[in-house]
Amino acid sequence: MYRAETKGIRVTVEPRFLEDESSPRDGRFFWSYTVEIVNLSAETVQLKTRHWTITDGEGRSQEVHGPGVIGEEPILEPGESFTYTSGCPLSTAHGTMVGSYDMITQRGERFPVDIPLFPLDSPYVRRVMH
Repeated sequence: MYRAETKGIRVTVEPRFLEDESSPRDGRFFWSYTVEIVNLSAETVQLKTRHWTITDGEGRSQEVHGPGVIGEEPILEPGESFTYTSGCPLSTAHGTMVGSYDMITQRGERFPVDIPLFPLDSPYVRRVMH
């Protein structure tokens, strides 16, 4: 698991390679990732937007921006958590994801929350030893 904390908001990510959804011969590799967002602060916050940078095994990056996550803009009171699962296809056997959520407090203060960098690794990665 990969974890980051920003201003009392903890984000934990657990990626998983999905063999059944992948077709290595066709250059299609698919991962799911489960994210848990926990509000450890004393303020109620709402997740408004997401931003991801997805980088494949050849160094090509793709930016993804959008409202909320999985169609929701969850509100987290102090001590509450929100968990969701999403997916990511790549044309290479490995890559990385990193990003941020834009949060807003009840007082209207907006702030970014880090999503930790995490690897997208599959059993098809060729490791080169030097």
